[in-house]
This record gives sequence, C-alpha cells and structure tokens, in this order.
Amino acid sequence: MKQKPVVIGIAGGSGSGKTSVTKAIDEIFKGHSIMIIEQDYYYKDQSHLPFEERLKTNYDHPFAFDNDLLIEHVNQLLQYRPIERPVYDYVQHTRSAETIVMEPKNVIILEGILVLEDPRLRDLMDIKLFVDTDADIRIIRRMMRDIQERGRTLDSVVDQYINVVRPMHNQFIEPTKRYADIIIPEGGQNHVAIDLVVTKIQTILEQNAIL
Repeated sequence: MKQKPVVIGIAGGSGSGKTSVTKAIDEIFKGHSIMIIEQDYYYKDQSHLPFEERLKTNYDHPFAFDNDLLIEHVNQLLQYRPIERPVYDYVQHTRSAETIVMEPKNVIILEGILVLEDPRLRDLMDIKLFVDTDADIRIIRRMMRDIQERGRTLDSVVDQYINVVRPMHNQFIEPTKRYADIIIPEGGQNHVAIDLVVTKIQTILEQNAIL
C-alpha cells in the first residue's frame, strides 16, 4: 500500500527568500513527484464586499487566508485525490471564478508567510522550515520586486512596509519561527541547509517506500 505524501512547510517574512528555497528543493527533485502550493492562492473570497472595502485588505494578517480550504485540500492530496486550487484576482481583490486542477504528488511543499501560524496546518507537516533573513535585506528585496515587477512607487512601498508589513511580521510571522524544525538563514543561498533538508526528505520518502 502506498504511504502518504511528505508535506513540507516553508515560512518566513516577505522577501526572506522562501521562494528561492522552494525552487532549490523543487529543482533537486525534478523528475520526481513534487508539487508546490503557495498560501497566497488561498486568500479569502471577498466577492460579498464592496470594492472599496476589498482595497483595505491586510494581506499580511492571518485572517486574510482561507486556511479551512487549504487544510481540506492538503487532506485530499494526502489521500492521493486531486484538488481544484483557487486562483486569486489581485486586480479585483477577491477570488477568481477560475480554479486549477492539481494532481496529487509524493512531495507537497506549502510555502507562505504564515504557513506555520495555524496549528492545524503544522500538524499536517512532516518538515517545518523557517527562512530567516535580516529585515534590511527583506525590505530591499521587497522594494526591488514591487517597483520593478508591480509598477509601484518607492514611497508607497516604504509606507506599506512601515504601517503594515513590519508590524504584521513582528506580531504574527516572526513568532512562528519557534515551530520550525530547521531555520534557514539567508534563503536559497544557504546550500548547506538546503542539502540537509533534501537529505531528510529523501529519508522520509525511502521510509514511506515511495522512492
């Protein structure tokens, strides 16, 4: 009988390097059965709210996420059943009517700023990672991304960081570090830490008779 998939949670602040760690692990397991689910896919549906109210959404707060649906979907994948993953429309600030079918895989990576915040999600994880990067590096990365890729002004990025991102990080994200099995400083550049994680994943897969 096939054993359950391995679930890896990768958390950390905005601009910490979560995505680079995720990509590094994904690249190593290329050709194997691996999938990535970003917590950002699971922002709550806000179609019942006026557009002006949706604009006030704090996307760095735990209440922004529909963890009930994410947990339901992870449990389906653990039973090797496909899911219909939601798609979020950032222009309309609500969930799109579109969904994407995702087939179950042997390795499931859950990536997001607050994937370690909900104890129900943590209980589903075999390995919990926290990518820990200094605040000055994170704000520089966020500035570069938002200005170059999202067409935002420097003033708007700084204002959002000071009034939303930083306080939310200190209140909700940073405290989840204590739940991590492994803390990875400096993200995807930390090849030693990534090698350790990959070795652990391979061990679990072999124990589960999947590899």
